[in-house]
This record gives sequence, C-alpha cells and structure tokens, in this order.
Amino acid sequence: MTKSTRNTTGQVAPDAPDAPDAPDIPGTPDMPGALVVRAGSAEHIPLPHGGGFDLLADAVDTGGTLGANRLALGAGADGARPHVHARSTELFYVLDGAVEFSLDGGMTTVTRGGLVVIPPGTPHAFGAAAGATAELLAVLTPGVDRFGYFRALGRIQHGLDTFDSLLPEQDRYDVHFVGGADAAAWDAARGRTTPGRAPSR
Repeated sequence: MTKSTRNTTGQVAPDAPDAPDAPDIPGTPDMPGALVVRAGSAEHIPLPHGGGFDLLADAVDTGGTLGANRLALGAGADGARPHVHARSTELFYVLDGAVEFSLDGGMTTVTRGGLVVIPPGTPHAFGAAAGATAELLAVLTPGVDRFGYFRALGRIQHGLDTFDSLLPEQDRYDVHFVGGADAAAWDAARGRTTPGRAPSR
C-alpha cells in the first residue's frame, strides 16, 4: 500500500511507499516493542582498577540489531588490547575523561563528547589516557551476544581465570586478537617495554 501526500500548493504529490515494518524486537512489560534499561538496573561487572562494565543490552535483547555497554576505566587503565571485529561495526562515545585509541596503527586521544566509529576488520585498541579516568558508551552493530565475554573479562582481571581461556571463543564473540606490529605499537604507546597480553573488550 502507498500513501499520497499534499504539497504546499495543494497538488497531490507522487505516491510514496509506506514505511517498512519495524523489526520484531523484544520489549519490556511497560513498553512492548521497546527495550528500556532503567538506571541502576544493568548487571555490573567490577574491574580491579576501580572501573567496571555495565551490561546494557545484548543482541538477544534487541533482535540482533545491536549490543551496548558502558565502561568505566581507572586512571591510565587499558580497556582493550589490539583486536578486530569481523562482522560488526563498533561505536564509542566518550561520556567523560580522555581515551587513547589505536586505530589501524595510528594513535589518537578522544575526550568527553567525542565519537569514534570503527568498521569491521579494522584493528583497534583503547584505554584511559595517562593520568586520566574515562567512561565510554560502546555499541556493536549488528549485535553479538557478548555478556558472557564481559563476565569472563571480569574474572580474568581479578585473577580468577586466564586470558588464554578466551582464545577458543574468538569466533563466538567476534573478537579476534591481533599480535605483531599492532600489539607492539600499542605496548610502546602505553609505556610497556615488554609486550604482554591483557584482557580485551
């Protein structure tokens, strides 16, 4: 079915198709068809540097359209070692503080109010800038169910599991760790003389 509209001269404009049907997205009891995450209701994964993840929406919550979380980082803390997403674009909005990003080998610092969008296949890493804390909103689209991944990161950060336990899960979570020159450049930029692995988002 199409709709006709009238322009400002009273003439009938060409027919325009109806808007496509909205995707079938699970809802909440008070707002069917919409996902509402109330303040303070998200699962919180504490990190040892004083920050943590707030798990806002997983792919299963949004019909696969996106996943979202909020991340707080302590002063100078790493958020992610170099990695790529094969299937998804990742968006970061800096809510507070300053974040140092490695983007395909180049370094840049983004402060409060800044936005970074990283297409699939682009090596990237990030962490709070030296001497600064940071808070970020991260959105991955299309969504991948990764709440289990963030829970694993929390266990690793607290010494309850090993980083190597994540290596078999790279395809499942669409997080593929990058070594070589990208890892060495990130370590050098972060002031580490000996490359090592740290948990990645």
